[in-house]
Amino acid sequence: MAQDVVTPTHGGHPLKRVVGFWGLMFVSLGSIIGSGWLLGALGAAKSAGPASIISWLIAAIMLIVLALIHADLGAAYPVAGGTARYPLYAFGALAGFSAGWVGYLQAVTIAPIEVEGAITYLESAPWAKGIDLVNADSTLTPVGLLIAVLALAVFTVVNLLGAKWLSDSNIAVVIWKAAVPALTIVVIIALTFHPQNFSQGAGGFAPHGVHGIFAALPLGVVFALQGFEQAAQMAGEARNPKKDVARAIITAMLIGAAVYILLEVAFIGAINPANVAANWDNPLGAGAFGPYYDLALAAGAGWLATVLLIDAVISPFGTGLVYIGTSARISYALGEDDALPPWLTSVSKRGVPFGSILLAFVIGLIALLPFPSWQSLVGLVTDATAIMYAFAPVSLEALIRQHAGREHPYRVPWPQVLTPFGFVSANLIIYWSGFEAIWKILTAILIGRVIFEIALHRSKSLRFRRDLDWRAASWIWPWLIGLVVLGLLGRYGTGSLSVLPEWVDILFVVGFSLVIFYYAVSLAMKPEDIAAAVGEDEFEFATIDSSEAAEAAEAGPGPEGTRPVEGGAPG
Repeated sequence: MAQDVVTPTHGGHPLKRVVGFWGLMFVSLGSIIGSGWLLGALGAAKSAGPASIISWLIAAIMLIVLALIHADLGAAYPVAGGTARYPLYAFGALAGFSAGWVGYLQAVTIAPIEVEGAITYLESAPWAKGIDLVNADSTLTPVGLLIAVLALAVFTVVNLLGAKWLSDSNIAVVIWKAAVPALTIVVIIALTFHPQNFSQGAGGFAPHGVHGIFAALPLGVVFALQGFEQAAQMAGEARNPKKDVARAIITAMLIGAAVYILLEVAFIGAINPANVAANWDNPLGAGAFGPYYDLALAAGAGWLATVLLIDAVISPFGTGLVYIGTSARISYALGEDDALPPWLTSVSKRGVPFGSILLAFVIGLIALLPFPSWQSLVGLVTDATAIMYAFAPVSLEALIRQHAGREHPYRVPWPQVLTPFGFVSANLIIYWSGFEAIWKILTAILIGRVIFEIALHRSKSLRFRRDLDWRAASWIWPWLIGLVVLGLLGRYGTGSLSVLPEWVDILFVVGFSLVIFYYAVSLAMKPEDIAAAVGEDEFEFATIDSSEAAEAAEAGPGPEGTRPVEGGAPG
């Protein structure tokens, strides 16, 4: 029996199309529910008090719109490493590399961050007392580092076994990861809930005003909700991408948003009113371990506290497992474009990009060195993710206009409204992450540009490619530099000058974003160049479809006149 596959540009074995709807949906949902749910509610409450619920609602609306846009792109252009391919189709190889590079930066660092978060929880667990895993500065001890290396090695092995292994092994983990927060919501609200916390604490409903609501977004809120795009990253291995990718992304995002909003409601209501009578600086009191762990103990649900400690390991580990695979598929896409070494596109007999997976493992090991703690890295990862997300709406709008004949099995509703809204949303998230995070990410992107220039001078195929359109990508650096300037003049993060008044700063960001959005769309490549760029990938599909049709005809019809497909996740 033949399998649906996508053949890589640089030869080797093909990527195998074996992942069904449930596998794709659980990959996205598993990325959304990770270590973020364990600490996100606490960080948001410290910043915004009860109004942190509004922070989650704002983030949910913004990210749901971005999820709809990714669903549209993922269904219309089902390729591996989609976040790097969509800008390439619309604006050429330089734009594709820029989006892929920043996407790779955020994806490849999440697995070690999740591992470090899990080990930090393990250090604090009562049954782990006496095991020295974490230093006083939150970096890992030699024993903790050894455990982290072993965890990354396990993630790598599972990914090397194939996309079906990844999706199938992830399903059981994600069911657990989704069930524990749902259980926590029900038990906490049922046992201890103080409605007065939403209005009678220090400062009332919004103790830090609008600024606190917006400032909460990069403190774990957006980080917790990100990850929906993972189904699009694996679209090149989906059995029925035109049907399943969009459904998987939307389903995962809606479930994740609902869970996180209810978790914040449960957290605010369960806090001891005495702890927030003066301020929201320490709503759990002195010596608190973790938000829901301490609330479960206070409510007399010791059994739930134990479950939460177990989940504090399983949830981050499950997310780390997925992100090893995701980062590998982004570097695979960049390798296909000749922007990174061709060995990154080497595909094993099991149909996975083993070179890219091994590189993700090595970079993960580097990230485990004595760098800042989980919380201090969240803002940087959030910023990188928002920049990656921002490429999607402007790419979709450009492709709608310049690649008008393309079939879109799922069409984002009101694209003329939601595509600019999505771009503005991503830029606001970047702005709220603060000046320090913005300039650091810009520096990392600049390093990527140097790498691209080196590849450009070494690779003749890249240098003379039709889609190397400098004009089409010329909006990227004015956009990024403009965000740094706005961050400097704005009111968020270390180093900002607070020159722009409250609300005026938001208007500046919105106006700047809209100008860049429509300017970028006007620079999109010509329709024939877009068709050529997309056609290079589609040629592989056409070749495979025709060869498999011939093979199926020779083999004869399967049961009820259909040809069965080997493997695949449920769905």
